[in-house]
Amino acid sequence: MSSVSDHPERNIIRVQLRQNLVLKGLQESEMAELESHLVVVDCHKGDFLLHQGIHEMEQYFILDGILKRVVTSNLAKEMILRFAHERDMETSYAAWRLKTPTPYSIISVTKARVAKMPLQQWIAFMDEHTELKQVFEYEVMRLMSEIMAHTITLHLLDATGRVHRFLRKHPDLFDRIPKKDLATYLNLSAETLSRLKHQGKI
Repeated sequence: MSSVSDHPERNIIRVQLRQNLVLKGLQESEMAELESHLVVVDCHKGDFLLHQGIHEMEQYFILDGILKRVVTSNLAKEMILRFAHERDMETSYAAWRLKTPTPYSIISVTKARVAKMPLQQWIAFMDEHTELKQVFEYEVMRLMSEIMAHTITLHLLDATGRVHRFLRKHPDLFDRIPKKDLATYLNLSAETLSRLKHQGKI
């Protein structure tokens, strides 16, 4: 881990932070203030950034790579709720507001780089920047709505329909996500996903 200012690729990282969908409206002085709270983390595939069931929460801004939000049952069965990639963010803000443990894990799907800070500090920063808070809370609600829509489609669409919906909504991610993870997200077996591809249905 490294601060932004001490990182050897700090100039690239600053450009990437400026492109983030939540942060892109910040003024230079505001970004500099935020930067002082951030640390940069390089993740390997499979690394956990957040564990399900804890109270110590952080805010993540994705600079490079792909993360997944995963719920694990007591029987170790996994459900992937969403993928997030460059210019996106990840958070457990709703759990913090509800004073509940984190309801999911956040795991690196690929080699990834994120800038992170304690959620408490992020919330304090937003409280001083109301426009940023409005953008962030809108994005949290949009993500929750997106996850709900995805969950509904798992029940309403057949296997081919689920894959086509993903291709329509996330065409840039299809070839970047390991097929095992994609199959889990779509509630399919890896064999079914492979068969659909070989049959030319996707």
